[in-house]
Amino acid sequence: MGMEKVRAKKHLGQHFLKDRNIASSIVKALSADDCDTVLEIGPGMGVLTEFLVERHFPDFRVIEVDSESVAYLEQHVKGIDEIISGDFLDTDLTSLSKGTTAIIGNFPYNISSQIFFRILENRDSVREVTCMVQREVAERICTPPGSRVYGILSVLLQAWYDIDYLFTVSEKVFSPPPKVKSAVISLKRNSVSALGCDETLFIKVVKCCFNQRRKMIRNPIKALVKQQAGEHYLLTMRPEQLSVDQFVELTNWVASNR
Repeated sequence: MGMEKVRAKKHLGQHFLKDRNIASSIVKALSADDCDTVLEIGPGMGVLTEFLVERHFPDFRVIEVDSESVAYLEQHVKGIDEIISGDFLDTDLTSLSKGTTAIIGNFPYNISSQIFFRILENRDSVREVTCMVQREVAERICTPPGSRVYGILSVLLQAWYDIDYLFTVSEKVFSPPPKVKSAVISLKRNSVSALGCDETLFIKVVKCCFNQRRKMIRNPIKALVKQQAGEHYLLTMRPEQLSVDQFVELTNWVASNR
């Protein structure tokens, strides 16, 4: 498969994976158990797609924003149930799938965080995600509390998914090579059906705290509670020290002091 067929476009953050062994390993990492639809985001020239087709999922779809790649896939890759020409970020996920969904892809690095926020919005239907992202994003998502890189996505994704850092990928296996290393991670929906707090407020609290991540939580949280709100032991900590359960506890405190 000649790499010259589709030109990688910088504004789309395209870096085409050219190592078939790595592509095969990424696809093997996806179990897709109990999923009605498997959806690949940003297939490009189909290096993952070819291995996905071989697994004969009951409903396999791809979504690709680049019309040149869409034309290439239509011509060269058989066995995809639907090729959707569009931007994942602008598309309602319920229209892309028949129900529960497994998502796979080499996520474009410039929008990977936005993809994860969309997955979170659809956490009840997205059962599993296997994806390649920039290594530092992967580390941030996988890291436990107490780390300097622990942040909004770490807390929110860890609240609803069991996350595994699978392997690191060298920049040399892409065309063109990105300036950073990549990593493959796996997210599987955990058994949490309810966090035990107002989940919309939970997301708001997490984002609010990390907006001033170097400060004690007392400072940013002022914006969410009434002036005479009492004391709480978590207020003297910094956001990167709090586990998911502690953020749930903080959210319940905020809810009773609004």
